[in-house]
Order: sequence, then structure tokens, then C-alpha cells
Amino acid sequence: MLQYVIKRLLSTVPVLIGISLLLFFMLRMLPGDPAQVLAGQMATQEDIERIRHQLGLDRPVYVQYVLFLGRLAKFDLGRSARTQNPVIQEVWARLPNTMLLAGVAITLACLFGIPAGIISAVRPYTWLDYLVTSTALFGISMPVFWLGLMLVVIFSVMLQWLPAGGMGSWKHVILPSVTLAAFVVAFIARMTRSTMMETLSQDYTTTARSKGLQESVVIIKHALKNALIPIITVVGLQFGMLLGGAVLTETVFAWPGLGRLIVDSILARDYPVIQGAILIFGLLYILVNLIVDLIYAWVDPRIRYD
Repeated sequence: MLQYVIKRLLSTVPVLIGISLLLFFMLRMLPGDPAQVLAGQMATQEDIERIRHQLGLDRPVYVQYVLFLGRLAKFDLGRSARTQNPVIQEVWARLPNTMLLAGVAITLACLFGIPAGIISAVRPYTWLDYLVTSTALFGISMPVFWLGLMLVVIFSVMLQWLPAGGMGSWKHVILPSVTLAAFVVAFIARMTRSTMMETLSQDYTTTARSKGLQESVVIIKHALKNALIPIITVVGLQFGMLLGGAVLTETVFAWPGLGRLIVDSILARDYPVIQGAILIFGLLYILVNLIVDLIYAWVDPRIRYD
């Protein structure tokens, strides 16, 4: 197992290099001059050229990339072009907020999605099943930004129960986490329903019922336990997507997370912060997938990584 973990961690190096390569050159293809944005509309051409030289933008693109890789090898993500603070400092200040939002959202999604999928599988083709599947379809089809705005209108403007944005008390977490969780609940519920219906039709569940076991024991201990692998896969993938996909939600609710930092940095053409934040997202996604693979072996002892 230790050798497997080490190999997986070493394999992240070429993946991150590939991400950095695509990201670096795609950012340089964006319209607009970062030096012009930083200098302002009233800046002279001399001021713009001086800022471009300070940022190293007057060098060839391949030279800039080689220098970037050299700093990255030393775990140096550079400095923000706007604030002149180290990028790692800017990212670290926002990362816990995004982790909090994604953690609450995936917890809510599991608490509602897994029981909903189980109920739908146990009572197939009933009004409960149709209610769960219809709600899941609604959640998958709903645009995140529209749902966030509707929640703000209802719970913040009309009812005035919850704050419309920002970060402070636990009340500020509710609306953005529910907005993120709505999409994930639908995926988890649909996956749980399909895997549970498959396991409930297997011979071992029929044997468990014939032994006189309670239906709850058959469902939880026998059916759900054998259906956990696909569910864990979906939960892990969705959690990784929540970390990188909270950009719209954080923007709608003015949540000071990493997604909003990326949006602000794109508007300001702050290349170092964009590169550093997306690389951190990529690393987190890889680590989440590694943790999911390790959970497989814990849930199912038959799985071995040699």
C-alpha cells in the first residue's frame, strides 16, 4: 500500500507539469495586456513598458515558462502582480474558506442523497421513487447561479432569514453550501438508486431475507455495503469538482474563497495568482482521487493495490 501511495504521488509530477503547460500558454492567449490593466487607463507607454519589464512579459513566452518551472521546482509560485504578496500567501488565505464550503456542501449532499437513493431503490416505481427521480432531475438541470440568486431573493430579500453574502457566522454558510449541494445531491441519489437496485436483486440479499433477517439489516448491512464502491466514486469526484467548481457560487454570494480569487485575478490579468490557484486546485483533485482509492481498500478488503 505504501509503495502504491508513493507511486501515485510521484505520478502527480508530470500531471501538474502538463496542467502548468496548458495553463501557462492559454493565459497568454487571452485578450488584453496585463501591464495595461495594472498601469491604468491614464498610464503612459513608458509606464506600461516598465511594468511589462518588471513582470518579465517582454521576454519570449518559452523563456517565461522555463523560469516559471524553475520557481515551481523550488515550491515558489511567484508574487501577485496586484498586491506583490507571495502567491502561496494569497492562496492559503482563501483555501480554507473554499474547503469549508465544499466540505459542508458534500456533507449535505451525502446526508440527503444517499437516503433518498435508498428509499427510491427500496420502493421502485412508486410515488416516492418518482418524487426522488424528479427532484434529482430538477437538481441536475438547475443552473447554479440561477438557484443561488433565487435562494437570495427568497431567504435574504423576502424572508430576511439569512444573509445574502459575505462570510461571518454559520448563517453565511447555509445558502452557498445548499446551492452547491443541490447539484451533487442529484448525482448521489441517482447513483445510489441504480447500485442499490442492482444489489437488492442479487442472490445474497435473497439469501439474507430467507434467513429471517430484518429488512433494515438486509438493506444496510448487505445491499448498501456492496453498493458503496460506486457511491464513494461519485462522492469523491463530486467533492473534487466542488473544490474547483465553486467559482460561480462564491461570486454570487461574495464568498471570499479561492474561486472568487481566480475570478478577480482573471479580471486583473494577474497571471501568477491564476496559475498558482489552478495548480493548487489540480493538486487537491489528484489527492482526493488518491484518498478515494484508499477508501476502496478499507470498504472492500478484497481490493489490493500491488
